[in-house]
Amino acid sequence: MSQSLTLPAVSAAGSIDSYIQAVRRFPMLSAEEEFRLATRFREEDDLEAARQLVLSHLRLVIAVARGYLGYGLPHADLIQEGNIGLMKAVKRFDPGHGVRLVSFAIHWIKAEIHEYILKNWRMVKVATTKAQRKLFFNLRSMKGSSDSLSQAQVADIAHRLSVKPEDVVEMDSRMAGHDLALEGDSSDEGAFAPIDYLADASSEPVRVLEGRARDHLQQDGLQKALAGLDPRSRRIVEARWLNDDHSATLHELAAEFGVSAERIRQIEVKAMQKMRTILEPMVPGGR
Repeated sequence: MSQSLTLPAVSAAGSIDSYIQAVRRFPMLSAEEEFRLATRFREEDDLEAARQLVLSHLRLVIAVARGYLGYGLPHADLIQEGNIGLMKAVKRFDPGHGVRLVSFAIHWIKAEIHEYILKNWRMVKVATTKAQRKLFFNLRSMKGSSDSLSQAQVADIAHRLSVKPEDVVEMDSRMAGHDLALEGDSSDEGAFAPIDYLADASSEPVRVLEGRARDHLQQDGLQKALAGLDPRSRRIVEARWLNDDHSATLHELAAEFGVSAERIRQIEVKAMQKMRTILEPMVPGGR
């Protein structure tokens, strides 16, 4: 799908501001419009519908990519990789789940950006512009020590090299840092590496949707199963299993209904079997 869609160009040599302004001109979709377009793409393979879904969410990619600028990689590249993740999300999006595309796509966007960072972590260049290269080759000797630069030193170095003070501060910060392996030291069980917080398996789209399906089952499915019981059976199940303050014993319920504890147990078993029959079709993979 990515080769069939025409998106605004993201160029490292161009203006990111121009790209952002272009993206902001694309209208955001209502829930109804999003559902209609996603259904058209899913059922009819309508690429124009997919294109509208992607364009309306490009601003989301920009926002997510901005959060990864601290890794030293070009903003344009981060956006481009995020756009790939967005297109993958649109391809896999199922509007029938009742989830908005923004909630589904953000995980795919982050996953693609994470993969890009992992591949390029050790390829980050310290100096890429003329001013940065000038600072890279002169800053250490002009600084004279490993201490942090004062405002007066920053202003003096910026004046002598004809660069901006903020460029001096940025290069000083870069040169003071050091490489850090994303995976960390496997021999140190207590070590905490960037990979531990860069990737979050619990946020994968499939797991998110499975979690929501479980929540739905616990809330709506349980109520539906209970509604299928007669009043006495429902009372027994709720008293035995759904009372957080106190779970009733068989003998307590036997006294309440004027029957034996064994009879209460039989009613409970039969009620649980009936509930299981109602719940099974709601469980993914259930019969």
